[in-house]
Amino acid sequence: MLESAVLHQLPDMIRKAGEIVRSAHDVRTCLDDVEAKPGSANFVTVYDKKVQDFLLEQFHTLLPEAKFLAEEKENRPEDLQDGLCFIIDPIDGTTNFIHRYECSTISVALLENGEPVYAAILNPYTGDLFTAQAGKGAFRNGEPIHVTDAPLAQGLVLFGTSPYYKETRVDATFELAKAVFLACSDLRRSGSAAWDLCSVACGKAEGFFEAFLSPWDYAAGWLIVKEAGGVLTQFDGSPVSFAEGCPVVASNLAAAEELRKLTGQY
Repeated sequence: MLESAVLHQLPDMIRKAGEIVRSAHDVRTCLDDVEAKPGSANFVTVYDKKVQDFLLEQFHTLLPEAKFLAEEKENRPEDLQDGLCFIIDPIDGTTNFIHRYECSTISVALLENGEPVYAAILNPYTGDLFTAQAGKGAFRNGEPIHVTDAPLAQGLVLFGTSPYYKETRVDATFELAKAVFLACSDLRRSGSAAWDLCSVACGKAEGFFEAFLSPWDYAAGWLIVKEAGGVLTQFDGSPVSFAEGCPVVASNLAAAEELRKLTGQY
């Protein structure tokens, strides 16, 4: 079992990483600093790498025995079921970041023997830090948070467009978006899945879905939503994988059954 003294050091490290994001003022003009990865509109900037390198160094010093699964890290652990493993997204919402849309997050989950035991998601622009520890609740800037109890019909639902996979996911994404739109109050899209999951956890929205996400997009959000009283699964209701990507739907309990029925058709 991890000592609380160790976990208490993580928020400060993540906030310092947020300063790297906030220091960026030249991404749009320095196009040489932007690389394209496989997939549509799948970008990585030097700041993604700076944030990731900083966090890897800090976390390795804190927990040298831990493994790392990170978005911009090529060497990835084969086994997440044994010991400690950090799952890191240095900038979730890189396209937002490039365009200075200011809705990007740093997402960190710490797994122990395959299960998230600690999570933190920081929006460097607002200063909001969402955290959760297994069995101890979820928090926004140290204050407890909880999902709402509103049903889907009265709910605001957030969604992602899986832009890296638009050629194969576009039809299913927008057919599902139409079906959910007709069943809820309205839809929203932020461009950061981690931020959307925090919004569900703190009661700003009743649900979220995206046709395909990678583990670093939702690992931290999974624990934050769970500890806030919500649920996060694959579209068909099965558990998400922390080793490979999958479709994701999250909601409060009141909206869960109906939203899952809709996503289960896709």
